[in-house]
Amino acid sequence: MVSIFSFAQTPEVWKTLEKPLNFFLANDLGRNGYYDQKPIAELMGNMAENVDVECVVAAGDVHHFEGVRSINDPLWMTNFELIYAHPELMIPWYPVLGNHEYRGNTQAVLDYADVSARWEMPARYYTKVLENDGITVRLVMVDTAPLLDKYREDTEKYPDACKQDMDRQLAWIDSVLTSSKEDWVLVVGHHPIYAETSKEDAERVDLQKRLDTILRKHKVDMYLCGHIHNFQYIRKPGSDIDYVVNSSGSLSRDVKPVDGTVFCSGETGFSLIAADKKVLNLHMINKEGKVLYTVTRKK
Repeated sequence: MVSIFSFAQTPEVWKTLEKPLNFFLANDLGRNGYYDQKPIAELMGNMAENVDVECVVAAGDVHHFEGVRSINDPLWMTNFELIYAHPELMIPWYPVLGNHEYRGNTQAVLDYADVSARWEMPARYYTKVLENDGITVRLVMVDTAPLLDKYREDTEKYPDACKQDMDRQLAWIDSVLTSSKEDWVLVVGHHPIYAETSKEDAERVDLQKRLDTILRKHKVDMYLCGHIHNFQYIRKPGSDIDYVVNSSGSLSRDVKPVDGTVFCSGETGFSLIAADKKVLNLHMINKEGKVLYTVTRKK
């Protein structure tokens, strides 16, 4: 594992970031186009004109604040369809549920796949293998809210969380990771396992004891998440996993280093993940198209 700084803010330099398999990571988006959401959405489309992007991995909270009420909720237009309208973003989107989706109709988020050509969400948690030119990346898409006691116990605000079978999901994650043979294995959830945040420690502690033990057992390459609205890259003693918090694609928060922090930034943006057989790069990109930091894993 090597971490490097790099910079890019022109189409010509963006092109140099490209590898045989490329995709975006975006989350905490839904602000009806306000703050930095529209310019970042346009930037993603412009970058995809120059880098062959396979898909967008959406790590939760596509919809603030109370989720959606149905597949016909106007938020599908104002948070998603009319914002990410660039032709190059008409590619598969692989989402997970965030805490804000859990405040609304979570089933409608899944059912939207029946009416959208690009929203691909077969279940609350699922796995997807990306492949191009013989390069394979397994995405293990995790439903984190039901793994946290905070959400399970607040039945008024998050009515669906306590209805989910936490142990069944954890057993499924273990099973999928046991059989994974791809070049790279990335686990995606909305909530962080490690992060600097003002949110209560119990959120991370629950994931550390329930999810992180499985990820360490199988030595996954990265755990990718959002929720905190800033960029963080964390390494913990005894683990070779890269823990990455992806920033908000609309409205960000300040951040400071904590134990294990390798890099952090309070800027808005998204990430470009680019992989070949030997190297996987995660480029943290701000709203100007500048690569703030690159996390690099090598075989």
